[in-house]
Amino acid sequence: MSELEKLSLDKILAKLNARQRRSLSRGITDGKRKVIEEIKLSNEGKLKNPIKTHLRDLIILPNMVGVSINVFTGKEYRPVTIVQQMIGHYFGEYALTNKRVSHGAPGVGASRSSLYVPLK
Repeated sequence: MSELEKLSLDKILAKLNARQRRSLSRGITDGKRKVIEEIKLSNEGKLKNPIKTHLRDLIILPNMVGVSINVFTGKEYRPVTIVQQMIGHYFGEYALTNKRVSHGAPGVGASRSSLYVPLK
């Protein structure tokens, strides 16, 4: 892990997929730069509040490992703790935007087929 942190950005880019290389080579926007600065402060222990972000398309870099970030799913913030295996992926991959649907028992007015389910 310490070897990855010592690598320059060009050498890290060589280890990433084409989509991530293209995204990073085009530059980092101001919003993404702000989140990266907050992550650096959190690594140094200077930041007390949890980091919250809407940036689901931010690529995880080696200097982000060990930080817990709350990623917005469209409804709530989900905590994501970054580990070494996540390097090169996006934040959005680890904060899913939809939940598993668990339907209840059919009742009156649920659907046309449930009209024939005997009522208790």
